Amino acid sequence: MSTFLSGVAVLLSTLALGCSGYVAYEVFTLRQTLNATSTASNTIPTQVASPTATISPQATVSPSPASATTSAISPGQFVQPAFGKKAEVELLSAKRIKDPETGNRDVVNLQMRIRRLATDGVVGSDIISVASTTARNPDTSVTYKGVALNRSTGSVSLFQVRPQASADAYIWLRVPDGINNLDIFVPDTAAFKNVPISF
Repeated sequence: MSTFLSGVAVLLSTLALGCSGYVAYEVFTLRQTLNATSTASNTIPTQVASPTATISPQATVSPSPASATTSAISPGQFVQPAFGKKAEVELLSAKRIKDPETGNRDVVNLQMRIRRLATDGVVGSDIISVASTTARNPDTSVTYKGVALNRSTGSVSLFQVRPQASADAYIWLRVPDGINNLDIFVPDTAAFKNVPISF
């Protein structure tokens, strides 16, 4: 009988020891959770403050793109007749870009739209050689040419364009950095004066 009672006592003491260990573990876990919560509550104000610190410089930088867009070409701003009244050429944009080969910002990507107006009288030789487009500094009269033949659409034949239809074309012009306006000369087209360069 005493053996049975001693076995029961050992079992109860083992259970009590296990329960006390479990309670100690739960207290430890609860303390860790409370510490993590208090640490997070202390770091939240600094995390909230940092976005406001990064937003304010961006607010001061935002006017610069707006000022750059003011020098962009507006639709219909630069339109000139070509081959008399057979067609018209509209400049869409003149944007300074970086030369991928040299890394210099001495290239202007000139985009244009060539629209055929005439319904008849257009012959096969009515070709606008976009690759021969040049630019001129209106202040110094220095002339700038295309970067390379593969940096333009080449030529646009009016004969292959339907009446009232248009064809888009482009050319890269080698223009030194620091020049903000150009006179543009597209072959067989009236000159475009004082065209702004956007960035």
